Amino acid sequence: MGILKQFGEYLFLRKPDPNAPRTPWMKYMHGMNRISLIVFLLALVFILVKTLVLPLFR
Repeated sequence: MGILKQFGEYLFLRKPDPNAPRTPWMKYMHGMNRISLIVFLLALVFILVKTLVLPLFR
């Protein structure tokens, strides 16, 4: 369940834990993880559109 909570925090769906340590390096790491997760989700949407939606219009 911890992974799903972390995804929620990365995508701003959930408030971060106020007791968690906030060092600059952790902030940078979470920012990079957030960017990579958003790019991954965009790629999944692109692949789904390309494979499922576009063949319907041909």
